[in-house]
Amino acid sequence: MAVKLGVPSKGRLMDKTFDWFASRGITLTRTGSEREYAGAVSGIADVDLVLLSAGEIPRELAAGRIHLGVTGSDLVREKVPAWDGAVMELEPLGFGHADLVLAVPSCWVDVDTVSDLDAAAAGFRATHGFRLRIATKYHRLIREFLRREGVADYQLVDSQGATEGTVKNLTAEAIADITSTGETLRANHLKVLSDGLVHRSEATLFKARRATWTNEDRATLASLAARLETAAE
Repeated sequence: MAVKLGVPSKGRLMDKTFDWFASRGITLTRTGSEREYAGAVSGIADVDLVLLSAGEIPRELAAGRIHLGVTGSDLVREKVPAWDGAVMELEPLGFGHADLVLAVPSCWVDVDTVSDLDAAAAGFRATHGFRLRIATKYHRLIREFLRREGVADYQLVDSQGATEGTVKNLTAEAIADITSTGETLRANHLKVLSDGLVHRSEATLFKARRATWTNEDRATLASLAARLETAAE
């Protein structure tokens, strides 16, 4: 058996992950066509490369079908209930930075904080007869954040497309989405609440707590961790 390492199968996240490991003397290589999702590892023994979408990796880690995985910290927190009981953060990788934020229309001059949003949501429901809609792909993270902040008069609407456009299209009054620079938000006449940072995401190496770890696997992990200069536990 070998330690299974899940890595994003395409795009900048894959390229940056490959570069990060290569800078530490471990070469990850994609083999075959882009549709085969096959790969190889050299520079260390008994590690198998598993290429998956970034969104699949949290689920595979939580199920214990892979031992290690690289994906966004936002995806793990969103897709895995009680995530820290299922996976362990081993190392932030220093790339893939993005902020999950709450944003409202720029013209809402009296709404600058989450508390202001709470008051606006109560007024919105009294006026319109239904709850203020927040478009997002991150239902678990946003629901937990708003519960901690005491916001109740809202409803989450699912957005699998361009979330920033939902306000303009009148399918939501506010949004919660990932942003790196804020330019797309500003282009859509949206502003981030001053205390509306929900999570600061980064590509991270995770360990699966529920995977089967043999003594040989643990020895491989210790060797890998030494090469990567990170903790094994």
